[in-house]
Amino acid sequence: MHIPPYHKKPSWQRFLAGAAIGSVLSYCLLMYMYGYQYEKLIAENYELQAEVTKLKAQNEALLKDKEDLSEKSNQSLTVQAIEVEITNGTELKLDRLITFQLEEMMKAAIHSIIGEPINVVAGSEELLVSTIENKGFTVDDFTYYFDITRLTMISQTVKITVKTKLSGD
Repeated sequence: MHIPPYHKKPSWQRFLAGAAIGSVLSYCLLMYMYGYQYEKLIAENYELQAEVTKLKAQNEALLKDKEDLSEKSNQSLTVQAIEVEITNGTELKLDRLITFQLEEMMKAAIHSIIGEPINVVAGSEELLVSTIENKGFTVDDFTYYFDITRLTMISQTVKITVKTKLSGD
């Protein structure tokens, strides 16, 4: 019994070459789609982690404030939330993940102001500014420094607008 030599016929050669090229292209397309979906999931995960961290800090501050309020009935308004905005993230081509990490690092650096009276935070605004400006935040082997362009205390929220300076290690 003899197996016919299909590899010598041009029609079979075209079929096998087409199958090989098609499998390579479909694998590349599959990897692209998987990578895109994975990136979206990671970004969503960072957003949800940031929200959970914010809510935990806010909850702790509110519980502490409630305890303090029961002790002192004549207390002023306190800081309930911190918002950080990076203005020149697109100029430095920072992606969303790095931006989230940097914002969370800055919030963690100054989380102690949550639950403090607004007049105390307003009085120590220079300390708050120097805390952020003098500290380097490292993400993916790059150290980022920030200049505070605007510090606003609206109601019970402290909003900080910063400008990024990049310093490579």
